[in-house]
Amino acid sequence: MEIVPRYKFEQMVVDALDDLPDELVPVLDNVVVQIHDRNPDEPDLLGLYEGTPHTERIGDEAPDVVSIYRVPLCEMCDDLDDLNEEIFVTVIHEIAHAAGIDDDRLHELGWA
Repeated sequence: MEIVPRYKFEQMVVDALDDLPDELVPVLDNVVVQIHDRNPDEPDLLGLYEGTPHTERIGDEAPDVVSIYRVPLCEMCDDLDDLNEEIFVTVIHEIAHAAGIDDDRLHELGWA
């Protein structure tokens, strides 16, 4: 599929954030979500979490950063429905890391 325009992709990410499971919503208080075209070091990366998981915080650390990468997500999808699903999976995956949830637990919860 073609690369979705940035404004449309941004709205899709906002929609995914709006649909997060209730357990993850409090984490958003200290998370900045950014959209980039690609990760410069790993161009095929779909998303990246950087920060201190909320389960390990001891003070007023700077906000965590979740980056969502537009071009690789678009490149892996066949259509807009597929892209919506992949964006949701990527957003929930990275926000779950901010909540201190590892990949194994993500799978147990059915979020990956």
